[in-house]
Amino acid sequence: MQGLWSVTTIYVMPARESSLSTYTSGTSGVERLLASYRSIPATATVRLAKPASNLFRARTKRDAPGLDTSGLTGVISVDPDARTVDVAGMCTYEDLVAATLRYGLSPLVVPQLKTITLGGAVSGLGIESASFRNGLPHESVLEMDILTGAGELLTVSPDQHADLYRAFPNSYGTLGYSTRLRIELEPVKPFVALRHIRFHSLTEMIAAMERIVDTQGLDGVQVDYLDGVVFGADESYLCVGVRTTTPGPVSDYTGKDIYYRSIQHGTGIKEDRLTIHDYFWRWDTDWFWCSRAFGAQNPRLRRWWPRRYRRSSVYWKLVAVDQRFGIADRIEKRNGRPARERVVQDVEVPIGRTGEFLEWFLGNVPIAPIWVCPLRLRNPAGWPLYPIQPDRTYVNIGFWSSVPVGTAEGATNRAIEAKVGELGGHKSLYSDSYYTREEFDELYGGESYNTVKKIYDPDSRLLDLYAKAVQRR
Repeated sequence: MQGLWSVTTIYVMPARESSLSTYTSGTSGVERLLASYRSIPATATVRLAKPASNLFRARTKRDAPGLDTSGLTGVISVDPDARTVDVAGMCTYEDLVAATLRYGLSPLVVPQLKTITLGGAVSGLGIESASFRNGLPHESVLEMDILTGAGELLTVSPDQHADLYRAFPNSYGTLGYSTRLRIELEPVKPFVALRHIRFHSLTEMIAAMERIVDTQGLDGVQVDYLDGVVFGADESYLCVGVRTTTPGPVSDYTGKDIYYRSIQHGTGIKEDRLTIHDYFWRWDTDWFWCSRAFGAQNPRLRRWWPRRYRRSSVYWKLVAVDQRFGIADRIEKRNGRPARERVVQDVEVPIGRTGEFLEWFLGNVPIAPIWVCPLRLRNPAGWPLYPIQPDRTYVNIGFWSSVPVGTAEGATNRAIEAKVGELGGHKSLYSDSYYTREEFDELYGGESYNTVKKIYDPDSRLLDLYAKAVQRR
């Protein structure tokens, strides 16, 4: 592999000075975090002082200064021999991957957007095309340091404070905030060879997906990455990735070409190749396909849109401006059209019910394309706050757009929640939710959550999960 590695465009493998490479200490950052915690009045809710977020649900108003996490943004150390990395809680995957690729290693699951933080992916949920074999990001966490609602800094692992360790995933900062995480890494290769397989029926696409998950391969070749895109009932694709050291031409989807459009073709299989770096971030340049809402896919505008601003973090800021000033709704009203309901969701449905959900969605919700990504949990015990079964294959189905408002608030989102529940699935909590308290507790480990909450946040300094994920303030 010597001479093939790159995190940008030059294939150079740096020399290893030692088996343990240290980047930042993080000690001063933890001290600032603790100091900021102590400065928050005892009667005030503790929150992060974070100007930006990858969440799409309503954020509660702050009644006091937030926690200072400005010193918790870096990679602390990489141990290439042990294949582990220590990372500060607010480190982005963009920085994390840049550090680990120097050693031919990557996190077991790399969520699709560069500015997702490791702490956020663990306290929320993350998924990507390696999830059919590596599960979810929190399943590769060996240990964490967590600042609890009680102000204690605890190291948690499967053997230390195991109740908090297991309840932390999907708690969204309501049980504490991670200051340091140690995670497993896996070897990767400098290139990914892609096969985009066209299907003319959803049934055939899902059956092929299930075979790949069950056998971990396709045509006798081990598959490393697997996701797909549904453009319609008669046009869907599986994107099969295999890591390789073989050098050769690679595609670039950070310029005029758009990745999701490159997937489409008439019939059969279309092949492509990317560097491993560009594969990890293939969806970020156009925020999957959502950059079209800002005109960034218009060839004339794209020509003048600087590459450094073609990224999910920029589009998210544009969305935040729209939400603050209601720009899109004003435009709709001026043109005599109704306001729009935001439908930005990821759901997990058992693979055996995925076709049923997709057919219902395509017939009832005017949103396309749709992302599909299979997953299986690694941990046989499962995770109490997101209780999908560890011995089953699920399919993450992602759809991110808006529809005309209905007769009731959140009408389309409510219908989606009902359908997902009917099919034995679950929904991520990063966006709008409309469950009753009883429904929410049944779906998201209410009893387990309440028990851990009382132990590690006895004075309720942090928001309750239902209040944070569902209630509006």
